[in-house]
Amino acid sequence: MAVAEIGLIGLAVMGQNMALNVAEKGFPISVYNRSFDKTEAAVKRAQKEGLGEKLHGYEHIKDFVQSLQRPRRVIILVKAGAPVDQTIDQLCEYMEPGDIIIDGGNEWYENTEKRMAKVGAKGILYMGMGVSGGEEGARRGPSMMPGGSPEAYAHIKSVVEKVAAQVDDGPCVMYIGGGGAGNFVKMVHNGIEYGDMQLISEAYDVLKTLGGLNNEELAAVFKEWNDAELKSFLVEITSIIMNKKDDQAPGYLVDMIVDQTGSKGTGKWTVQQAAELAVAAPTMAAALDARYMSALKSERVAASKVFSSCVTPGPVAGVDKAQLIKDVRAALYASKVCSYAQGMNIIKAKSVEKKWNVDLGGLARIWKGGCIIRAQFLDRIRIAYERNPELPSLLVDPDFAKELTAAEASWRRVAALSITHGVPTPSMTSSLGYFDTYRRERLPANLVQAQRDFFGSHTYQRFDKEGWYHTVWDDTFGSADSITTSGYVV
Repeated sequence: MAVAEIGLIGLAVMGQNMALNVAEKGFPISVYNRSFDKTEAAVKRAQKEGLGEKLHGYEHIKDFVQSLQRPRRVIILVKAGAPVDQTIDQLCEYMEPGDIIIDGGNEWYENTEKRMAKVGAKGILYMGMGVSGGEEGARRGPSMMPGGSPEAYAHIKSVVEKVAAQVDDGPCVMYIGGGGAGNFVKMVHNGIEYGDMQLISEAYDVLKTLGGLNNEELAAVFKEWNDAELKSFLVEITSIIMNKKDDQAPGYLVDMIVDQTGSKGTGKWTVQQAAELAVAAPTMAAALDARYMSALKSERVAASKVFSSCVTPGPVAGVDKAQLIKDVRAALYASKVCSYAQGMNIIKAKSVEKKWNVDLGGLARIWKGGCIIRAQFLDRIRIAYERNPELPSLLVDPDFAKELTAAEASWRRVAALSITHGVPTPSMTSSLGYFDTYRRERLPANLVQAQRDFFGSHTYQRFDKEGWYHTVWDDTFGSADSITTSGYVV
């Protein structure tokens, strides 16, 4: 007998929390997991939380599918890759034309498009839905980015709009676009997250290492920043982390954590896609490289001894702490604007290529709540794109441009101080380099193009004439005359 409005497969922490969220919002839900013990655990937890009447578990996938009202709607929250394909194959044995599969994992967008075509041949609708917010977001309200079949979205809209995080202007979910648009946008969201986290860690390093701030002072600084333009989930939790005492040793817990950062792939995918799309993303690329460098712990320990005579980072004598805090605050904010600008440009370029018609202002709105990169200034990003949907970059939005201009002196002081005293700030300085490059009318790219023409006959353009030209640059290689035919290379 069909009793549930929606089903969910995959009851690890995210899946279990999402299922409870759906049940709490009043939607009867069926759940299934390959290991039945996890299904039993989810059912017991639902009963404990007073949701037992809304959540029902099944040991066999056939019974699970048959418990769903038509069109059957099933969210998959299992590990990306082969497990998703295996789950889809099992579902397709019992699902019928018009039924809907929604993959809520961090999946490569092209895999989603392949699966969409595969199940579409059987009349089954398919969506790839990015979900951000971690465990707490899944339980209390995440940001969700569904893409794929628009017909399928019409059937899940009433559910996801209630399950999503709620902000002042609506639920943190919207239809992103066709194909793998939802997965792609979530991937870039994670790339922005990489940049954001790295920038905050660099701000922490400058203040702690060069400014000599202790953990209590750092916690107070991040708490103050979270009350103004830097207000965000990541800044908020950084303040909490700074204050956490270690329960196993004297001092603070953060100081006992090994300085090696892990990653799950979405940051790498974002940087790869930026390169494929010819979109500059130096802030995120530097953040990714920083994670890779952090993994070289033993090599870094050895290298610190090899270069012991070089500048050793440490407190700067006579530093004005108040001014340094003010400067780092401005530098962090300006760098974050650059990071979000790069992410939006990656999404825009892919949207144009795939004809997804992604609403960039809408993305900023649905990222305001639930997700890891939620921040106060996202509302201003939304306004910027609503004011000018064809905005080439957030950097030239009038409001953001004024703020970047105001932050410039502080930004440069932080970069100079960190470089002079040997504290690496790769994402912050990459952001500054991005800003300087973007606002420069003329770059030394003319020399690079001349070099390319010298060794590879790649040609060049001129300021004073139309067309493309090639020059034999040295008598050793032949005549020094430019070679053109009607302004184009022979």
